[in-house]
Amino acid sequence: MPLSREEIARYNRHLIMPEVGLEGQEKLKNAKVLLIGCGGLGSPVSIYLAAAGVGKIGLVDFDSVDFTNLQRQIAFGAKDVGRSKVEVSGERIKNINPDVLVEAHQTRLSSENALDIFKDYDIVIDGTDNFPARYLINDACVILKKPDVYGSVLRFEGQASVFWGAKGPCYRCLFPEPPPPGSVPGCAEGGVLGVLPGIIGLIQATETVKLIIGKGKPLIGRLLLYDALDMKFREAGLEKDPQCPVCSGHPTVAKLIDYGQLCGERDDIRDITAEELQAMIARGGRFTILDVREPREYEIDRIPGSKLIPLGEIARRAGELDGSEEIIVHCRTGSRSVSAIRQLQKMGFKKLRNLKGGILAWSEKVGDAFDNA
Repeated sequence: MPLSREEIARYNRHLIMPEVGLEGQEKLKNAKVLLIGCGGLGSPVSIYLAAAGVGKIGLVDFDSVDFTNLQRQIAFGAKDVGRSKVEVSGERIKNINPDVLVEAHQTRLSSENALDIFKDYDIVIDGTDNFPARYLINDACVILKKPDVYGSVLRFEGQASVFWGAKGPCYRCLFPEPPPPGSVPGCAEGGVLGVLPGIIGLIQATETVKLIIGKGKPLIGRLLLYDALDMKFREAGLEKDPQCPVCSGHPTVAKLIDYGQLCGERDDIRDITAEELQAMIARGGRFTILDVREPREYEIDRIPGSKLIPLGEIARRAGELDGSEEIIVHCRTGSRSVSAIRQLQKMGFKKLRNLKGGILAWSEKVGDAFDNA
């Protein structure tokens, strides 16, 4: 589809570049890009792809805007708290460029819907923050022979690459097996510098534009590593794994699987909600509330009466716990607490429950996680 007069004026700075020109801009206009996750990475990606003139942008996210998102998710403002991220992101895109077609998928990506959602797009961008989603996106892209523009952030560090099983290594070539549950904290657990997703997200947007116009050297077979503290970029070469279960010549994974099971999501751990714990405290009795976060987190907020044993000290300090009492384990969101419970189970502890949603859920539902006396 050719450019209109208005589009020629809008994209003037692209059109005068020989690497883009009229042909490249028309490729952008006719491109269909799917963005999984509208948060920290997805915000800058969606904004810049809309400004660049990508013709169709699909958005996949099931979440709503939370007040804690505003530190890094620049597509949202205070007035958007509580609203659907897909809806707000779509409005932002249309405000930047009314010519962009936005297709909203207000849903959680799953093995049941991924192939159907992906099939009509040229490029898939991974803006997620958890391992089951990353393996799911990778496998779906390999099966459909589509590029997976990958990015991840944590604390002061970020990564980016283009995984494309048809042309180079895929995500599983780099990470054949997911890490043990709770061993790698997410942003909600470990924190993230607010500007970092902007930097990595812009790299993802840049790689996407390059793939569309067919110019430059994409990050296929390369992992870009960024350290914000030292302001350094490094690059690691990636090779296709001839034994990769997905993208090799003899794949053992030919269809999408249960990615929660692959990544060891807990199905044998009992949860307790914040409201149930509050009622338990009100009734009294003998039990322990075990906080497995770091001391610096404990200083900021804590559940009254909780005992602090950081996750890394569980093995050494398990003797401080009474195995005859019920132990309610919690962290910030519920990831590290699962890892702590696994360790305690191996030591013979039986009466263990996980606070669903961690101290964030407690603060939201109960509201007194600031016992700093």
